[in-house]
Amino acid sequence: MTSLPSPTKEGGIPGKPGNPQSPPDSLHAGLKNRHVSMIAIAGVIGAGLFVGSASGIAAAGPAILVSYALVGTMVVLVMRMLGEMAAAQPSSGSFSEYADRALGRWAGFSIGWLYWFFWVVVLAVEATAGAHILNGWIPGVPQWAWALIVMIVLTASNLASVSSFGEFEFWFAGIKVVAITGFIVVGLLAVFGLLPGSDNPANGFGNLTSAGGFLPNGAGSILTGVLMVVFSFMGSEIVTLAAGESSDPQRAVTKATNSVIWRIAVFYLGSVFVVLTLLPWNDPSVVKDGSYVAALNSIGIPHAGQVMNFIVLTAVLSCLNSGLYTASRMAYSLGRRSDAPKSFGQTSARGVPRAAILASVAFGFVAVFFNYQWPDTVFAFLLNSSGAVALFVWLVICCTQLRMRRTLEREAPEKLIVRMWLFPYLTWGTIASIVFVLVYMLTDDAAREQVLLSLLVAAVVVAVALVRESGRRKAKAATGTDT
Repeated sequence: MTSLPSPTKEGGIPGKPGNPQSPPDSLHAGLKNRHVSMIAIAGVIGAGLFVGSASGIAAAGPAILVSYALVGTMVVLVMRMLGEMAAAQPSSGSFSEYADRALGRWAGFSIGWLYWFFWVVVLAVEATAGAHILNGWIPGVPQWAWALIVMIVLTASNLASVSSFGEFEFWFAGIKVVAITGFIVVGLLAVFGLLPGSDNPANGFGNLTSAGGFLPNGAGSILTGVLMVVFSFMGSEIVTLAAGESSDPQRAVTKATNSVIWRIAVFYLGSVFVVLTLLPWNDPSVVKDGSYVAALNSIGIPHAGQVMNFIVLTAVLSCLNSGLYTASRMAYSLGRRSDAPKSFGQTSARGVPRAAILASVAFGFVAVFFNYQWPDTVFAFLLNSSGAVALFVWLVICCTQLRMRRTLEREAPEKLIVRMWLFPYLTWGTIASIVFVLVYMLTDDAAREQVLLSLLVAAVVVAVALVRESGRRKAKAATGTDT
């Protein structure tokens, strides 16, 4: 394998606003430390945690905690690997550029476009979810109009400057963090009987074992739970893309990587633990009202449903905002590497990749239309065909780190500021875990279609990448120049 190129040759490390030496069409370092810190803290808190945990609890009971712990451990290890590479070579394309350098252009092309596809489909999902909540508050405005309004506002924010994105995300993320921290504190006070006026008498930790034991549906339900919660962790890798537009990307990545353990432990395991201790896992209200609303209702918190709707709306808007940012930066990186239209790799005077943003949001608008027009056919196909992309991304990160680590140790060991633990054993163990989850999904009736359709789309994208790679080699051989 050839030496790793400098990130500046890839256009990955941003210039600073007003710096005359900044390369043309480069991103600007417009994100402040507080922006990146909050994105890192709240990046793991997706809307899926608030609305998706109920189905996991219903399937596995209290054992869902083990499912969250297993997936959380896998994400911690993947983030450690990604943090190692990002701290050594900060880049706007993150793992896509690293795969390009370490595994080949076909790998960077394939995983970059698959990741972009995942996030533009997520835009449609989140816009529809947000529109549903807003329509419930103001029914005079139809859902499609709310979806349009939300998409336009956040598109305008992303088009203005990266600092506008950062400011929006700072406040969205801040509300999520405050909300879930408050939920955990209030819940634990109720669990220990210290919450004044609580309708729920102190029960300690009895609910963890009272309704059929800790494993009411058997040990196999842990794996079922893994399949149900794994995709709620998607998004933790966003901070490595955002760090590329901060003034000190290495410090931002290092800090985010080192804090991922406590973030997952507190926000995921902590909040779900509180839900399971406040009421029995098989309480009908968990599925009917949602796990967090049911928990708040159980201790007499007034207007719990509306409070949680506001928090979920914030999480949805945060996901929309960061999803549009992530998709556009991946498209920008692909454009810079000639793996997408060249216009995607161009920026405005304020360092914003406008063409990449507009192309991403345009596909998002089309997907929203599909969601309203053909929700059970066309949109269902889009949703299922992007469903396993998260696992593909994590798998590529692992394989890339295996090769990039050895190259860095040989050529630039001083850049290994963040190091993967017990390399290469934990890397291989994580690869085995991800492959196991993918194979296990094939045995699950609900997840099988997602894996098969995602594999189909991935195969098509990889085939396109290999054809392009073959064309480049032939052109290079014919002209004797690089293409």
